[in-house]
Amino acid sequence: MEREKLGSRLGFILLSAGCAIGIGNVWRFPYVAGRYGGGAFVLIYLFFLVIMGIPVMTMEFAVGRASKKSIIKSFQQLEKPGTKWHLYGYIGMAGNYCLMMFYTTVAGWMLYYFYLMLSGRFVGADAAAVGQIFGDMLVKPGVMAALMILVVAVGFGICSAGLQSGVERITKGMMVALLGIMVLLAIHSLTMENGAEGIAFYLKPDFGRMMEVGIGETMVGAMNQAFFTLSLGIGAMAIFGSYIGKEHTLLKESVNIAVLDTFVAIMAGLIIFPACFSFGINPDSGPSLIFVTLPNVFNSMAGGRIWGALFFIFMSFAAFSTVLAVFENIISCNMDMWKVSRKKACLINMFLVAALSLPCVLGFNLWAGFTPFGEGSNVLDLEDFFVSNLVLPIGSFVYLLFCVTKKGWGFESYLEEANTGKGIKMAKALKVYLKYILPVLILFILFQGIIDKF
Repeated sequence: MEREKLGSRLGFILLSAGCAIGIGNVWRFPYVAGRYGGGAFVLIYLFFLVIMGIPVMTMEFAVGRASKKSIIKSFQQLEKPGTKWHLYGYIGMAGNYCLMMFYTTVAGWMLYYFYLMLSGRFVGADAAAVGQIFGDMLVKPGVMAALMILVVAVGFGICSAGLQSGVERITKGMMVALLGIMVLLAIHSLTMENGAEGIAFYLKPDFGRMMEVGIGETMVGAMNQAFFTLSLGIGAMAIFGSYIGKEHTLLKESVNIAVLDTFVAIMAGLIIFPACFSFGINPDSGPSLIFVTLPNVFNSMAGGRIWGALFFIFMSFAAFSTVLAVFENIISCNMDMWKVSRKKACLINMFLVAALSLPCVLGFNLWAGFTPFGEGSNVLDLEDFFVSNLVLPIGSFVYLLFCVTKKGWGFESYLEEANTGKGIKMAKALKVYLKYILPVLILFILFQGIIDKF
């Protein structure tokens, strides 16, 4: 069975960026940037993105492109006889399934809020009533399960149509719409009264605010954001690497994707801060920003129903682009491992992912008594911790060691693959940094994440 290929380079860039661009770009980046000194934080974040995120991304792409296989088989293809690198592939695959066990639920929330906004459910609701709508949704397992199943069914339905005619075609359309809607929303936000104050708070470097929080904490915050924003370590990038040709260097492609991802994160702040400052609302982080704070803002602005609906369709696209990318990774792995057809892999996984996603849905209502990290925590927090704090950093560490050590694939092999094609190349002089310093930075993030949680 000949391996499928992507139809265009733009398709590859938008698919990879779609995987990286997720809900975190919107509900975490603006808040973190505002908290840690605005523009000062953004500069530190960009520094870490260049020295940490982009090199690991080239490695994941290189493993995918050289092997033309999915996560488990890619290590098997490239590892030296007798070594066991492919065993990580099983953990990475578990990470993909676990990510979808809660991401499908959150994607369902976005669709639901798009419907609520469009149908005018928020019109005339005060702040307490807006908060209540979110609370009401969480306690209805039937509604949440139906939304989650819809996301899963649509996602695998698109994937079953094929790589080019399904995943690539739909993601391209969604990503172009996502970027267009963002620019539209940002321009609208900038025209609001007091909008300029919001922009200043967000993007003007404020070293005083950074000192208040602490330089160390700001560094760690920037490092975390730069590292997690690209969704590295679970083979989702490797799979798209396996679908492309060798016309362009992998550093060039990685930079393009990081630029798109950062553009979306920064634009999200341009939408959120002016709006919050105009209406005197404190921009916070996480679900409450998206589902409580912003609906209040849209409620009080002229034409808010339309702007709110546009915002939630944009959020749905951001969530869906990640869902499609990870589903593709899962399907490709199943096809490689069990030699099943694409349609069969989609059908089996549709039922499997829907069943696996039910604990997250029930964690907010019927299983609300289960609090893995103490009061206020739930199943979603546990699943998120497993993926974000364990699998992503461990996976990135494995890809890194595999590419730079003699026991792995080896630095020369990685460099040759990464530098094949036109465009900027990885310098051989980086070997010492990639071999001795970058692993320490990734281990720091891993342990920091565990310490912070406990």
